[in-house]
Amino acid sequence: MKLWVGLTDKDWFNQLSRVRPDEVNFWQPSGSRIFRALRPGEPFLFKLHSPNNFIVGGGLFVRYSVLPTSLAWDAFLEKNGVNSLQELRTRVRRYRRDDQSLDPEIGCNVLVEPFFLERTAWIPIPEGWSRNIVQGKSYDTATPDGQQLWDAVRPALSHRTSDGDVVAETTGRYGEEYLTRGRLGQGAFRVLVTDAYQRRCAVTGERTLPVLEAAHIRPYALAGPHQISNGILLRSDLHKLFDLGYITVTPERRLAVSSRLKAEWHNGREYYAHHDQPLRFEPADLESRPGAEFLKWHNEYCFRP
Repeated sequence: MKLWVGLTDKDWFNQLSRVRPDEVNFWQPSGSRIFRALRPGEPFLFKLHSPNNFIVGGGLFVRYSVLPTSLAWDAFLEKNGVNSLQELRTRVRRYRRDDQSLDPEIGCNVLVEPFFLERTAWIPIPEGWSRNIVQGKSYDTATPDGQQLWDAVRPALSHRTSDGDVVAETTGRYGEEYLTRGRLGQGAFRVLVTDAYQRRCAVTGERTLPVLEAAHIRPYALAGPHQISNGILLRSDLHKLFDLGYITVTPERRLAVSSRLKAEWHNGREYYAHHDQPLRFEPADLESRPGAEFLKWHNEYCFRP
């Protein structure tokens, strides 16, 4: 198993350790260097900048994605380790002073089940750590340093059973299945659905990322899980109509438009043009496509025929 130790600043760590969120965005000021060091579910650890040469927390890696700063903020809010979109942009421009784009892209390492160690429990970095490392370093449990590091952080990656007992986690319950059935947060859900649809609206094929939104088929507030098969990427106006029940996707994955749209709003020509048409874009992974059980729920309890 691989582990990654990534460098971060103390402000990011302090803010998130106070909040104790269910997920975090370990962002990089530039999206030019793609992160490929970990598979889904492997540990991503936090090391503070020198002279604080300690591992102070971590989480489980879900996905790396390059996102506009505004979308990273919309997806994760304070889980980016900042208090506002303006603060996020200010921090990004601190590292990218020559970038004058309106909405600079950043690299987003999406992590779930994060943990933050108390000062007395900080873990010294392995002896082979070099001062020249600026982003991070990978370790493998097949090596002595990697195994020792895993032994040190493993107790923090524990969970409680329904009986209240603390059980140490193993990586066996993670991996690719974690992305479709695991305990994802709202931000991870948005990123995974967006990428699963290749950043295109499922109905129209629209590719303008700022107007695309990851919709829950069965709302989270009504027991709908944060999993890819309970999501669909829609243009923002279609997302609104979907949530209101003016449109739905049938279990056969065809769009249905309610007659109430015209009756109540005396319009809707553009939307009726898509009626009974199959989805234009779907995830390549079959398990990530809209789940029949969620579509049936939306058709029965949300759609207004």
